[in-house]
Amino acid sequence: MGRYELVRSDDAPAVAADLEAGTAAPCDGYPKRRVFTPSPSPSPAPASTRYRQRLVSLDVFRGITVLRVPDKLDASRKALLRALKLFCLGLVLQGGFFHGVRSLSFGVDLQEIRLMGVLQRIAIAYLLTALCEIWIRGDEDVDYGYDLLKRYRYQLFVGAVVAITYMSLLYGTYVPDWEYQTSAPGSTEKHLFVKCGVRGDTSPGCNAVGMIDRKILGIQHLYGRPVYARSKQCSIDSPQNGPLPSDAPSWCQAPFDPEGLLSSVMAIVTCLIGLQYGHVIVHFQKHRERMMNWLIPSFSMLVLAFAMDFFGLHMNKPLYTLSYTLGTAGAAGLLFSGIYTLVDIYGYRRPTVAMEWMGMHALMIYVLIACNVLPIFIHGFYWKEPKNNLLKFIGIGA
Repeated sequence: MGRYELVRSDDAPAVAADLEAGTAAPCDGYPKRRVFTPSPSPSPAPASTRYRQRLVSLDVFRGITVLRVPDKLDASRKALLRALKLFCLGLVLQGGFFHGVRSLSFGVDLQEIRLMGVLQRIAIAYLLTALCEIWIRGDEDVDYGYDLLKRYRYQLFVGAVVAITYMSLLYGTYVPDWEYQTSAPGSTEKHLFVKCGVRGDTSPGCNAVGMIDRKILGIQHLYGRPVYARSKQCSIDSPQNGPLPSDAPSWCQAPFDPEGLLSSVMAIVTCLIGLQYGHVIVHFQKHRERMMNWLIPSFSMLVLAFAMDFFGLHMNKPLYTLSYTLGTAGAAGLLFSGIYTLVDIYGYRRPTVAMEWMGMHALMIYVLIACNVLPIFIHGFYWKEPKNNLLKFIGIGA
């Protein structure tokens, strides 16, 4: 299998959209940037198929690029280093170092640092998926969709084992009663008792995901503002944070990490599914073939997800259940297929140029906005009084 690389081709000839040919001309004259082309193989390909337009939809949708790397140990080392960088960056950004946008103080007690987060989850899923791609893939030729399943059957087997392990732990682990302590500014410390003694429960207070995080990570290292604190059970001002109702459950003030250990295990399955979408790009050149190998699995996963939800295995984002994983992966496949049709088949790049740029700089956007770096910067510079900040200068919030 030849090695795939990105090369420039600003003067590539334009052709008309053709579902069978696998090429398309931009409809608005937007300039081409790069092409995605296989390196020479023992039997050279015809000149008409030697160069392919870069799949802009990958940047729009934040698809993945899979390298064919000859040195597996070196590739594993690079994957490990990249995962460690993402994990450490996540610790800094979501571990509690940056406080609220209305506070200019910063810092975090290492005894209470949040250990997990979005980037840490991405790091774990990326590392395991990268190792699967490097070490456990077949060498069979791929001509049809079934061949794709056969070539990457071991990766799919890993995904199935991970999903079964997660389901076994979520629905088979016994969750005993537990307690925790909490205190608010100006109040005394309180000890709260949560009665569980159940198995297979998916409620906020008695699920196996939270129990495993409390046992392994420690409750002091979990996310202190979980989403269920804004539910009707826990907030008078629901769906906003507010005072506790008089009959609020005892778990309402307990920390819970939506990016915990067990839920991050299922993120590996999501990443493996995304990897298979990438394999379709590598092995099929015609638009029609690619679309069929995306749409059929996507619809199948959506149907299975809704069937599981109907029979009681509900879609639950904080727990990252299997039905939620299949539902989001199927929906993502359909969305990506639509973007691919719009951008790469018919060439409508101008309407999506902003999203393309955001996709190419996703980590920077996440750091600036999702982690409050940009709001802190805006609120952090003021004249004489904090209320005289940049927002007031440009006429917002005056």
